[in-house]
Amino acid sequence: MVKVRIGAVVSEFNYDITQMMLELAKEHAIFLGSEITEVIAVPGVFDMPLAIKKLLKNDEIDAVVTMGAVIEGATSHDEIVVQHASRKIADLALEYDKPVALGISGPGMTRLEAHQRVEYGKRAVEAAVKMYKILE
Repeated sequence: MVKVRIGAVVSEFNYDITQMMLELAKEHAIFLGSEITEVIAVPGVFDMPLAIKKLLKNDEIDAVVTMGAVIEGATSHDEIVVQHASRKIADLALEYDKPVALGISGPGMTRLEAHQRVEYGKRAVEAAVKMYKILE
């Protein structure tokens, strides 16, 4: 079994949710015979691309996972944040030829729905490991 070395970028915004996502992700990585070897906390989902890029430049990181929860507000801000962040995240994966898995829940969800979606961190690890193995 190939041990995939995973870097994680985790949003501090909605910390109660994102920390649960991270813990599930760490457990699932071990279950898959891999490991989250580095975690970078960023203020919010919109701030992730720079930290992702730093991890992708690291030769000791095989794949990156993102974890965040973008909860609906009074404006369409949540949609803008997720749209722009996800586009840049995809661009970085292509630029560095390494998997970057999207473990961001939202937009358009309530705080309760965000709590119900903490498994997105686990799903991101699953996707990153699968993509790494496909590309090897």
